[in-house]
This record gives sequence, C-alpha cells and structure tokens, in this order.
Amino acid sequence: MAQKLRLGVVYDFRNPPESGMRTQDLYAAVMEQVVWLDALGLDLVWFTEHHFVEDGYLPSWIPVASAMAARTKHLRFSCDVCLLPFNHPIRLAEDLAVLDNLSGGRVEMGVGMGYAAHEFRGFGFPQSRRLSLTDEGLEVLTRAFTGEKFSFTGKRYQFQDVKITPGYVQAGGPPLWVAALAAPGAARAARFDTNLLPQGPRSQALDPWRKALTDSGRDPENYRVGIIKSCLVTDDPQRDWPAVREGERRRMAVYNQFRAVSGGHGGVSGITEEARIPQTWVVGDVDHCVAELAAFIREYGLTDIVTWAVPPGMRPDQMAPSLERFARDVAPRLRAMFPG
Repeated sequence: MAQKLRLGVVYDFRNPPESGMRTQDLYAAVMEQVVWLDALGLDLVWFTEHHFVEDGYLPSWIPVASAMAARTKHLRFSCDVCLLPFNHPIRLAEDLAVLDNLSGGRVEMGVGMGYAAHEFRGFGFPQSRRLSLTDEGLEVLTRAFTGEKFSFTGKRYQFQDVKITPGYVQAGGPPLWVAALAAPGAARAARFDTNLLPQGPRSQALDPWRKALTDSGRDPENYRVGIIKSCLVTDDPQRDWPAVREGERRRMAVYNQFRAVSGGHGGVSGITEEARIPQTWVVGDVDHCVAELAAFIREYGLTDIVTWAVPPGMRPDQMAPSLERFARDVAPRLRAMFPG
C-alpha cells in the first residue's frame, strides 16, 4: 500500500553573526514560525544534530521538539538525524517516551552514526566505535519500544531487566528511520525493519534497501522514504535567491570541513556530492516548484520531503513568504497528486 505524502520543514538552529539575532531570539522566532506552520497545515518538522559547532548548530533536538509539541496540534516531529553514538539508548528511549506522551503520539526518529572527528573527540571516545554503538543502540531502542521488560548484553551496553516508563502512546514506540549513505546503511535499515533516509547514491542507498525488503518478503510500499529537498517559492528568483544561496553556502562550508577531516562524505570515501540523490534547491514560482518536486517524488519513490526553513545567517521572517506559499499552494497540490 502506497504511503500518503507528507511535507514539512527542517531546522538546524545555526546562528552565525550574519543573522543579526541573539540565539535566544532565533529560538523564539522559530517557535512562533512553527506554530504558524502548524496552522497552515504542514505535516512535519525535522531537526538535524551536530555538536561543538561555533555557530550553535542544534546539539539536542528533543527539548526543542517538546517545546514545539506543547504549542502545536498536528505537526509530527522527527530528525535527520539523531547521532546515535552520542545518545545513550536507554535515556533516549525514556526521553522519547516523554515526548510521545507530551505530543500525543507525534514523534518519530531518524538515526545515523556520525562522522565528524571533532565530535567523537568531544565525547571522549574513538570514532572506530561508531558502528557498534549505532547497531547496539538500535537493538536497544527496538526492544525498549516494545514496552516490555528486557535485558541486553553487547560490546558497548549491558542492561538487565529494563522497562521504559511511561509507556509509549504509539504502539511499538515512535517509528524509526535509518540514514543510509551506502549499502551498509541500507542493509542496516532493512535489518532493523525501519523507514529510510537515503543520503547517498540511489544505487547504494535506496535500491539495496528496497531489494533487501523484497527478498525477505516485505513490501517496500509499506515503508516511508524521506529526504531534505529544499524549495524557495518565489515569483522573483533574482531578488530572493541570492540571500538563500549565501545561507546554503554557509551550510555546506561546515559540512565540507567535516568531510575534509573525516576523509569522505559522511565518513564514507568515494561518494561525491554529484553522485548522491540530488538535494539542490528548487527555486521558482508555484507551478515550477510543484512540477519539479512531483518529478523528484516519482523518480525516487519518496513519501516525506522537508525544506530548510531558515538557512544559516537568515532570519525566520525572511523565509516566511516562501514558506507560506509552500504550505498554502505547493503542498496541497502535491498531496493531491500522491494521496497514498
């Protein structure tokens, strides 16, 4: 059964000096923006996570999601991605249980391994542990989400007779997503029976996951596939695109720095930006954005798309006109084309 299309926004809360805002004012402005977007009918708010970044990149998404959940009625909250090696899985399961109750069952979670060398140094353990911490973290979360008492013995974690309280609103806990840059990530998502965040080439990140599901008797149509694909809705790109483009350059400069130190895209060598499923901005009027995003959704079989709400160095109010048209004009047309 095909999944209903969901559309939304993603935040990283980076605040370089160019914004001219204090960080606390940026947080307050984003909070108001999300309440407004909830009323406009968007489906999703995602967050990204990184640590020890000079411009204040969001290191902890659950407190922000909790604050937003208390002021919204419809939006679902998730992340692309929660860096599992830096999050103790039992504590994470508890935090998610609280957020699931606070939001009335509107929380999901995407996980990844992390790759920025400075983050592992900051948390005080070698990057070589990221694979075992991620796999064991996922194993613990899937057991915790059952709501039953469980024990676990692994290389990194050992737990005896643990039961997460309070219970989850959503049966089986918050839906899980796994990020995949290459075949191992795709295999991990299939092994843990999760939704997919394909972040590498289609041939390595998306197709192997679908094949693994099919080979094991599962239907990929029963799962969700999500990506960040940003959209600037404007009748005057020459006026509106330059500021957004500059913000995007600031965003990519940090990621490029991470990659230069870690030795590859997301810590995986041999994957170039050009080879990935394209996440370049769609820029143009409503008809153009609908046509481009619809073709993108069809080509890759996507179910969830979010757009960067506030590029680094910009203020939330600067993006409000585009976000309003995205929510009022683009999203309804796309949902009608992909009803599930």
